[in-house]
Formats: sequence, C-alpha cells, structure tokens
Amino acid sequence: MSRRMLDIEPEQRALERGTEPAPSVWARLGTQLRARRALLPLLVLAGCLALAAALLATGPKAARAPRPKQARLVEVTPAEVRSERTVVEAMGMAVPAREIALESEVAGRVVEVSPDFAPGGRFAEGAVMLRLDPRDYELTVRQRESDLARARAALQLEQGNQSIARQEFEVLGEAIRDEDRDLVLRKPQLDSAQASVAAAEAALGEARLALGRATLRAPFDALVRTRSVELGARVAPGAPIATLVDTSAYWVELSLPVSQLRFVSLPGPKGEPGSPVRISDPSAWGPGIAREGRVIRLLGDIEPEGRMARLLVEVPDPLALLPQNAGEPALLVGAYVRGEIEGAPLDGVISLDRALLRDGDRVWVMNAKHELEIRQVEVTFRGNEHVLVSSGLAPGERIVVSELSAPVEGMLLRTADEPAEAPAP
Repeated sequence: MSRRMLDIEPEQRALERGTEPAPSVWARLGTQLRARRALLPLLVLAGCLALAAALLATGPKAARAPRPKQARLVEVTPAEVRSERTVVEAMGMAVPAREIALESEVAGRVVEVSPDFAPGGRFAEGAVMLRLDPRDYELTVRQRESDLARARAALQLEQGNQSIARQEFEVLGEAIRDEDRDLVLRKPQLDSAQASVAAAEAALGEARLALGRATLRAPFDALVRTRSVELGARVAPGAPIATLVDTSAYWVELSLPVSQLRFVSLPGPKGEPGSPVRISDPSAWGPGIAREGRVIRLLGDIEPEGRMARLLVEVPDPLALLPQNAGEPALLVGAYVRGEIEGAPLDGVISLDRALLRDGDRVWVMNAKHELEIRQVEVTFRGNEHVLVSSGLAPGERIVVSELSAPVEGMLLRTADEPAEAPAP
C-alpha cells in the first residue's frame, strides 16, 4: 500500500467515527488542492501557445511588396550649343578727357563777367567768359602805332637820301673800294631805318596781343568746374581764373580682371577700332538706359589694390548737347558707372546662368533615366551673370534649374508633366 493512502486512512476513519481529523492532515489536503487549481490554467496557456506557434510555423507566407520611390519635382532647361559673343562687365569712373586750369596772361581788373561764368556753366569755343580793363592796353597800342609811323617815316627819308647818294656817286664816276661803296650809298643808315620799322611793328603786335589777352575766351567747348575770380577783382599774370573741362568727350576708366583682357579688342595700328562699350548708370538713369562708347587704349599699369587691369573708354558728347543725342542721359564727371564691353565671339559653347554652377564648376543634369547626374564642366568665359561652357554637356541635355536641398547622385527626378511615383528597379 502506498504512502499517500496510508496518510489518508486515518482521516477517513476519523470521518466515519464522526470526529474531526487532526489539523495537520486538513492543512496538507488544502495545499494540494490549491496547487492543482493553480497548475491547471498554466497548462491550458502552454497548450494555446504551442498551438499558435504550430499555426504560425505551418501557415502561408505573403511576399513583401516594394515601396514605390518618390521622384523630386524639378524644372529643367535644355542645353543649346551655339555661337555666343562674350560680354565683359566692368565698373569704373567717368573722368574728363581734357581739363585745364585757365590762368590770366596779363594783369588787370575784371570789368565784365559772363552770366554763364560759374560752376556748371557751358561755353562754346571762342565765347567770351570775362574781360579785364583794356584801357591801359589800348593806350599802349596807340603809342606803338605812333612809334611805327615815325619809324616808317624815317625809313622813307633814308630811302630818299640813299637815292640822292647813288645819283651823286654816278655823276662823279670815281672808282672806290667795295667796303667804302656801302658807306657812300648810305646802306648802314638804310638798314638801321628798316630795323627800326621792324621793331616798331613787333612792339605794336605785342601791344595788340596784350589787348586781346585782356578778353578771356573759351579755348574749346567747355564746362566750368571751378571759378576763382569775381567782378571787380584785380588779377596778376599767372593768376588762376577757372577750371575748364572739354565737353566734346569724356573718358571712363574701367577696371576688369587681367584674365578677361583676351576677349577685348584694342585699337589697331592701322586704325582698327576698339571694342564697343555700353555705359550705364542704373541708379541715376534708370534700368535699361545706356550710352555708347568705345575702347581707345589699355593703361600700362595694374591697380595696386585689386590687381585689376584698366581700360580707357571714350564717350562722345557726354552731356548730350548735340542734336543727334537729344534726350540721352548726361554722363557726369566722377560718376561710378557700369560698362559692358562687347568682346570676341566664341563658337560651340553653351550659355548658362551663373547660378546654375554648383560646388565650383559642376552642373546638375537630369539624364534619360530621370536620375540626377552631378556633371563637371569646363567654363571658357565667366561673366557677372552668365558663363559659357565649352565641354561637359551635350546638346539637348536637361539642366536642372530648381534648387535641391540634399542632392544625391542617382536620385530620381521628374518634371511637372511626369508622374510623381517611379517604380523601384
């Protein structure tokens, strides 16, 4: 008989006699019943888990579908190969082509001043600007005229005396030496009278010249920059009168990189003209308005600050005074202007906006597979707004114009007329 039955028999006998079993037996029996109740749910849960694992292991498996890739929307422009004329852009300042400091050649008091004789006033060549008191010079002219009249009279008398001496010499018929012959015929006296006439004429010419210098006239078509005298002032020879600028032409000193000089045409030895230049001043004239000029020479030094080369550009009639330039804007001395120099043409190049160069000389290209290519190109000419590419791009290739936040080689692209989703390869 087992040990377990031996342990239960006393309990059963106690029950049959109607007496309570011992406390230790009932405690043991409750513990066993509670253990059996707790073990049953665990066994059920373990069976369920085993059944689920068997179902998952033996069930059908579905293939995972690839996620479609999203193509980035961009704008593109086609690459066009053609002949392009280079335009070298430079900045510079307008300066006078000819400027003089006008000085008085004679002394005198200013008795007349032209109303236009002020800063900003303009004079045509030969126009009177001011006059000095001419009375002293007029008196000198009269005195020199009288001196000349006396010298001419003395010459006539001497010529008469010489004629008489020649007649007397011929009547006498005496033979004399050659050196005495001039004395007899009064040749030295005649030479002296002729010299007196020449001196009187020269003195009269000098007096008339001084009288003419008392009136100051414009030496050329001039603009008055500064004035140094007023009405009633007395000036001395060499005293400054005014600063005049020639209005027939101004120069513009343009600064540009030395590397771009090869695109600019300079005047040739046989009269070939230099490159044409468009001069503009958007702040003063407004956008789209320009004056025409032409390169006349290359200055022989480099700017010490920016290491730039300098060109001289001539702009005719800068103040637009001639009828053919009526309505054109006036170019002012000292104005900081922009010059567009028309350079030599380049064949077989592609013109691109300068902003399309990424990370140096790289261009974003959308290839035939709608993928992004980051292409290295060769730039032949660089302007302020455009560049000319000679290699690295083929005709008709689509150049990406849009900005991409994180460009990666091979990323999918699309244009507005293409679907947003592209199938995965």
